[in-house]
Amino acid sequence: MTVHHTLADGFERSGMGLHLGVVTAVRVLPAAPGEGRYFARTDLTGTPSIPARVEFVRQTALSTELANGAAGVRTVEHLLAALAAMGVDSARIEVDGPEVPLLDGSALGWVEAIASVGVAATEIPKSPNPGEEPPAFLSLPEAVWVNQGDAFVAAVPAPALRFSYGIDFDQPAIGQQWHSWSPATDSFASEIAPARTFGFAEQIEQLRAQGLIRGGSLDSALVCSQEGWLNPPLRFANEPVRHKILDLVGDMSLLGRFPRAHFIAYKASHKLHVGLARRLASSGWGF
Repeated sequence: MTVHHTLADGFERSGMGLHLGVVTAVRVLPAAPGEGRYFARTDLTGTPSIPARVEFVRQTALSTELANGAAGVRTVEHLLAALAAMGVDSARIEVDGPEVPLLDGSALGWVEAIASVGVAATEIPKSPNPGEEPPAFLSLPEAVWVNQGDAFVAAVPAPALRFSYGIDFDQPAIGQQWHSWSPATDSFASEIAPARTFGFAEQIEQLRAQGLIRGGSLDSALVCSQEGWLNPPLRFANEPVRHKILDLVGDMSLLGRFPRAHFIAYKASHKLHVGLARRLASSGWGF
């Protein structure tokens, strides 16, 4: 038998989206084994569904957006990271607008909501044909990677799942940072989920002119300038790089199941994360 996990009950949260500045409500509900994690746009005619799978990524400009036809949902990575890291294989995510709420800029609110309702396990029969079983939790036969200049993200064969990230920014308050997180030994809820998204004071007006970060505020993101942080204190000395791991977990969750690998990223982005996920999916990993 294969053990499958979903939520024991549903929960609801609401708030403003980072980029579009629209207040939306989200209901996260149990789903049947095999349905996977998927979004449902309750504000649109017919309530179209959008699978949380890498082939449904529409764009990756400062967040990850999924789309199925004309229906899309933006900034999905924090909620998906929380669900995947908390072991939720299937969930129906109802959202009444085009973007998932940012909450405080981290995944902590989502983790706390999942913990409040609990996770339920269901045993399902294995496929009668072993060749149809997904290669979940099996080591990769060889490293897979994508890069853009000196920025890269890779999946390397490893005995256990692990995520490592490095960043390097000109702002002295950030500078160079590295962090590594192992689901088997380190709590996602305490070590990764509280890390908030971050941005730079000198880029705010330019990004808003491009139609981005309209819903961002000092209550939902860390903002850094050359002089330092505008809204301290930080939750961790290296909170920015921990947040990058959060984003990476969310983007890799679009595979459905993580291969047993060491994911290593340096100066990467949602675009590179999704590029790696696409390469892995094309090789047969994930769903």
